[in-house]
Amino acid sequence: MIVQKHFEEAHQLLSQLLASPDFLTSVNNSAQCMSSQLKLGKKIMSCGNGGSMCDAMHFAEELSGRYRDNRPAIAAMSISDPSHMSCVGNDYGYDFVFSRMVEAIGNEGDVLLAISTSGNSANVLKAAEAAKAKGMKVIALTGKDGGKLAPLCDFEVRVPWMGYADRIQEIHIKVIHSFIDFIERNID
Repeated sequence: MIVQKHFEEAHQLLSQLLASPDFLTSVNNSAQCMSSQLKLGKKIMSCGNGGSMCDAMHFAEELSGRYRDNRPAIAAMSISDPSHMSCVGNDYGYDFVFSRMVEAIGNEGDVLLAISTSGNSANVLKAAEAAKAKGMKVIALTGKDGGKLAPLCDFEVRVPWMGYADRIQEIHIKVIHSFIDFIERNID
């Protein structure tokens, strides 16, 4: 049955990752980095394409809004403003829609959460390069072999799934929720 196969694949991948100390350490270290930078008064910017943009938006709104409990707002924003993206896409090309915002408001010590299931999205790569040039920390959620994004990161959380991107995205959202919970518990 097709429906059952989806759940079996997801269960298989999640079990594989739960058994990987390297994977769990990468999630923990990434969350620790974000928490540390927030404690220093820095902010987190996030970006991605398609479903990864939705994940970047979800991450930022849970921090600036509320995840589980009431608490002060946390400095986080996704690069997803349609007017910015259409302006930059028209004037410079779609490869620059994220990097231009990083150049505009990213500061040394801020964090960029760059999300790309392939690790090869040109606009996410340019955002990571712009963030590094500004002295920002770069944390990436990737899949497959990490792609070209892997060497641009301070911390990478890789989902080593060589199949379709939906399995990778399912793990990314679990990682994002883990990040948010860790941050909420560690920034007071």
